[in-house]
Amino acid sequence: MNVLESTGQFAAFIGQTVKALPRRPFQVRELIQQAWFISSVSILPAALVSIPFGAVIALQLGSLVRQLGAQSFTGAASVLAVVRESGPIVTALIIAGAGGSAICADLGARKIREEIDAMRVLGIDPVQRLVVPRVIASMLVAVLLNGLVSVVGVAGGYVFNVLVQGGTTGAYIASFQALGQLPDLVAGELKALVFGAAAALVASYKGLNAGGGPKGVGDAVNQSVVITFMLLFALNFLITAIYFQVVPQKGT
Repeated sequence: MNVLESTGQFAAFIGQTVKALPRRPFQVRELIQQAWFISSVSILPAALVSIPFGAVIALQLGSLVRQLGAQSFTGAASVLAVVRESGPIVTALIIAGAGGSAICADLGARKIREEIDAMRVLGIDPVQRLVVPRVIASMLVAVLLNGLVSVVGVAGGYVFNVLVQGGTTGAYIASFQALGQLPDLVAGELKALVFGAAAALVASYKGLNAGGGPKGVGDAVNQSVVITFMLLFALNFLITAIYFQVVPQKGT
């Protein structure tokens, strides 16, 4: 199967998922179970990873702005970088690596055990029954987890800027208040929402199309993680480019 054909089939799969969203009965129990599972395997790694992310951003930007003589803008640069860029990316990578791989493995195992085919024979749509709850759960967890990652990342950047680089609390907060705005937070949460949906869709698609026994499921999991990572960075660039075109920045 070539890349163009796979892309077309994935686009058709997204269309099937969107059409199945309003269909009833809605699998509330499955949604809660999947949301709990994804959050349980993602929350601790995301919190731990966000600390060095925020610290590295603060250290790099603090060193750069000090060379440019703009130390007073360290807080704004660090916080905006975490909220708009690194927070959603960290959240999406963790969800794709932990939750997405589990979704792909679960659906792939069901596929090779012919449970998916049995559902279709019984008149049950596997997309509506299995995929939709996982996509919605991934989106919800991504939005909530992004808030946690952003808070932890900003706190880590603040600590390292104040304690390691000799910055001041007042300058750190004042610069962010001068340049930050509510659409920055909205953009970060929107990215997390889109990234969560993308991770779940890719994992579900690869899982439902797995074949060749356990080895095929393992290959599908590896492919889903790699494809998701590539897709996330492309979506991040696209959303960021649109954001800067649509939303006027403060101070400009």
